[in-house]
Amino acid sequence: MLFLQIIIGICFIALVIVLFFEKVDYLYYSMVLVFIGAFISSIFLPEARELDFYILTIDWEIVFFLIGLFLIVEILKEEMVFEEISKLIIDKYHDSPRKMFYVFCIITTLMASFIAAISIVLMFIPLIIIACRKLDLNPTPYLLGISVCINLAATFSPFGSAQNVLIAFEFELNFVWFFINILPYFIITFIITILLLDFFLLNKDVKKFKERQKQCEEDDDCDIHIKHENINLQPVKKNLIVLVVFIVLLILIPQFYVAALLGAIIFVLVNPVKDKEGNKHISISFYLKKVDYKLIFFFMCLFIFVGLLELNGTILIFEKILENLSLENILLLAIIVLITTSVLSGFLDNTPVVIIFIPIIKLLILLPEVHATLLLIAFIIGINLGGNFLPQGSAADLVILDLSKDEGIKDITYMKMFKVGGLFALLHIAIGILYLMLFYFFII
Repeated sequence: MLFLQIIIGICFIALVIVLFFEKVDYLYYSMVLVFIGAFISSIFLPEARELDFYILTIDWEIVFFLIGLFLIVEILKEEMVFEEISKLIIDKYHDSPRKMFYVFCIITTLMASFIAAISIVLMFIPLIIIACRKLDLNPTPYLLGISVCINLAATFSPFGSAQNVLIAFEFELNFVWFFINILPYFIITFIITILLLDFFLLNKDVKKFKERQKQCEEDDDCDIHIKHENINLQPVKKNLIVLVVFIVLLILIPQFYVAALLGAIIFVLVNPVKDKEGNKHISISFYLKKVDYKLIFFFMCLFIFVGLLELNGTILIFEKILENLSLENILLLAIIVLITTSVLSGFLDNTPVVIIFIPIIKLLILLPEVHATLLLIAFIIGINLGGNFLPQGSAADLVILDLSKDEGIKDITYMKMFKVGGLFALLHIAIGILYLMLFYFFII
């Protein structure tokens, strides 16, 4: 059995390593490594020879939820909802860099709590860069601010990140649970974060802008006004209403995948597609073709990997290690989970980390002295905040780096994001530990 555990462990580590290489087709190698792991497991374990084992290992509710959610994101992209919102913000606050910074950080954070952060970044960042250049502002504070805040947004709701979706499904956590147990941490941490970002990153540029603005008013020879023409508000209003309906469905319907599929159907209904003749018609296939299914298939591969690790006893070994480290102290166990998941998700992609830890957390919760809510709070905070440690821990951070490089923004470098993100990650973890202590002593 030890030989099998080592082989499957090597396959899983190889999969994680593949994720570091952006130009490599990670889905192809995921399927190859899963096949190798399944084949070797089938030699030693009779359960691994049955097709039912692999079908039941995959969490199909999550698969259907992601299909519905990705479909909604593609519709919002097609209707250019995010672009129009960002244009409205720039038009309204272009003469006040500080207000524009706060509004962008708040809006992107709230949106990233329900829509994939990478989609928010792709829509907002290019327009922010353009606006900053027109206003002769340094875009670095805005990009770093959004980078830090968007990673924090993942803790806000069950759908703030793919890892939250997995956790919410596996432990049956709903909006009410997140609002009661996570929202206080989110509000406190977000306020502290945005104030520190303002003081240390934005303050100098705001002072320079005000000096230029004052000089312009005295000389009356420059124009810093920005006005986007032809902003189409109709699709924005229409889709924001449907988005609110979708969020209500997620709150009211216990089966999240049902709410996601129903929400996708409503979005398709109110966003008919134009054909070549200019006629509008309802077409879900038009949007389904645009969905990137790689992440969904990758999840399926990870589910099978974890199923194999559970089957050969590897997961149980990790559970015992954490249990022994905690010395039967639930607060210490929660802090260990928070720090461990933060560090791992900082160096690795969050998804493999969360899928490995879900069965471990399930086993720990079964222990008589363990308080499930405290452990889940630590798990959610840790798994979501690691992305700020290193850029590769967050897909949104990598996109910001790429967009900045393409636009020639020299201040946004890997080391800059590592320095700023790492410091804020440490701050968020410190606040998280303090929050766990307060929860332990005053709530439990």
